[in-house]
Amino acid sequence: MADVIDGKAFAAGLRGRIATLAARFEAEAGRKAGLAVVLVGEDPASQVYVRSKGKSTIEAGMASFEYKLPVDTDEATLLALVEQLNADPAVDGILVQLPLPAHLDEQKVIATISPDKDVDGFHVTNAGRLAVGQPGYVPCTPLGCLMLLKDKLGSLSGLEAVVIGRSNIVGKPMAQLLLAESCTITVAHSRTRNLPEVVRRADIVVAAVGRPEMVKADWIKPGATVIDVGINRVPGAVEGKTRLVGDVAYEDVRHVAGAITPVPGGVGPMTIAVLLRNALVAAYRHAGLELAPDAI
Repeated sequence: MADVIDGKAFAAGLRGRIATLAARFEAEAGRKAGLAVVLVGEDPASQVYVRSKGKSTIEAGMASFEYKLPVDTDEATLLALVEQLNADPAVDGILVQLPLPAHLDEQKVIATISPDKDVDGFHVTNAGRLAVGQPGYVPCTPLGCLMLLKDKLGSLSGLEAVVIGRSNIVGKPMAQLLLAESCTITVAHSRTRNLPEVVRRADIVVAAVGRPEMVKADWIKPGATVIDVGINRVPGAVEGKTRLVGDVAYEDVRHVAGAITPVPGGVGPMTIAVLLRNALVAAYRHAGLELAPDAI
């Protein structure tokens, strides 16, 4: 039976370290580290997520700046707000909540965020920095996955890893992070031939495809470590109710894998914790204060 990788507990520890370092930053810099979150429209899931980010930012001892714009906000207004936040010395990190309403160009908005305040790690400059091994900001979910893997396995050097999914938000940066840890990487996707055979080679499987319980037990090499990024709502046992499942068939796979993240309670709690971590790193860099690489 697989060991359960408790992302909730790891994230709580990470938040504790962030709070300690945020207090140190405030004492040394004379201000709180600041994170600005911009929400356009009234998407219910996005509203919940933004509220959670704001609450978590304040709990960590950091300053939270929230901007809620109506759904019909024009692009020029949104870009002007981003430029204003770029210039604001109290703001260390900027996050524009996605998805945006259809009339707004997400890539243009992301490109307007200063790469040095892009704590989501979506700007092409930060994608490039990650690709060539320069310091930058890495998307929160894959960085959280890497933290869980290293905590469980220690050195990842020489291990074979398969990442299922090639998104700019998870799949591609996850592959880059694992490559930097000296793993041998395969990025698999919907067009991959003989996908179960490809996955079965892996010591590490990261599933990020958005398909409920797609990864089956016979896809997994015995003893492999499985990181399930998927969050999918499916019908529950009671009519009218839903439940959350990952991209991995958890109940079956846990009998084969050596370690596995559950859904919920695995990767999910790591995302906001890593966002706070990225914002705090940005604050230390902006203030010219030293922060040990392994501090958080």
